[in-house]
Amino acid sequence: MPSSHIVQVLLLVATSVCLLALWKGSSTERFGAAIILINLAFELFGVDLIPTEFRPTLRLVMDGLTAMSLLGIALWYASLWLGGAMMLFAVQFSLHSYYIVTNRPTDYLHAVVNNLDYMGIIICLAVGAGVSWRRRVLRRRALAAPPAAEPTPPSPLA
Repeated sequence: MPSSHIVQVLLLVATSVCLLALWKGSSTERFGAAIILINLAFELFGVDLIPTEFRPTLRLVMDGLTAMSLLGIALWYASLWLGGAMMLFAVQFSLHSYYIVTNRPTDYLHAVVNNLDYMGIIICLAVGAGVSWRRRVLRRRALAAPPAAEPTPPSPLA
């Protein structure tokens, strides 16, 4: 478990938004939330199962797979929020690539950029789930509303 309170809050918010998207989102948000939750679960639990020297490479691979999965869903459903989340995962992939290629140890800059980027991904998912939820509520209201009465034409005698 991460020791930083900021990261713990970010993980709590990310998990909550993913569960909200699974509950109230359309199929697009559900697929996206499932992919993000798998990535999050791997980051929390799976990373500790592998040797330390392979962790940066495996994080890079997981971010690449997540971005490619979101790309497939974005192409299938043509969702704007999903395209934004996919692009932010690409930024995260680039960040990890830069640190691996330059052989830099993770520092404060890496933590800040990584956390802000991940928060952007979660905001994209939250916006997508909110829009989908709102559309569904408006559709239900429109179906439940009684049909509007046709106005009576004015009397020719008036």
